[in-house]
Amino acid sequence: MNLRDILTPGGRGVIGTSSKAGVVNMAVYAVPHIVDNETVAWGMTDGRTWDNVRENPNASYTYFAPGEGFRGARLTLTRSRTEDSGELLSKIRERTGASSPGNPEAIKHVAYFKVVETRPLV
Repeated sequence: MNLRDILTPGGRGVIGTSSKAGVVNMAVYAVPHIVDNETVAWGMTDGRTWDNVRENPNASYTYFAPGEGFRGARLTLTRSRTEDSGELLSKIRERTGASSPGNPEAIKHVAYFKVVETRPLV
């Protein structure tokens, strides 16, 4: 499956993470930045999702495509690396500033994930 065909603009999703102690967190997240057909990345603020990603590399993302019905995908993810500066962080802040009422400077990190598995939404 081609990630660019699955994760279309205008949709949104929920990322699920867990601390190393197994405490689960769910958060609404936009479509990730697609690095290549095996890697996605999100900008992250200092919060539970970021804390969990640093403690436990495993995560999942449920994506809901725009429009009617149940179109989208479920991704199983493994964190591959993180960054606290760089070109992608700047790009994510810029994109956030143009499309969100939140403060783009609150985004402090980029977390990269390998897509381990892709499954249909339903």
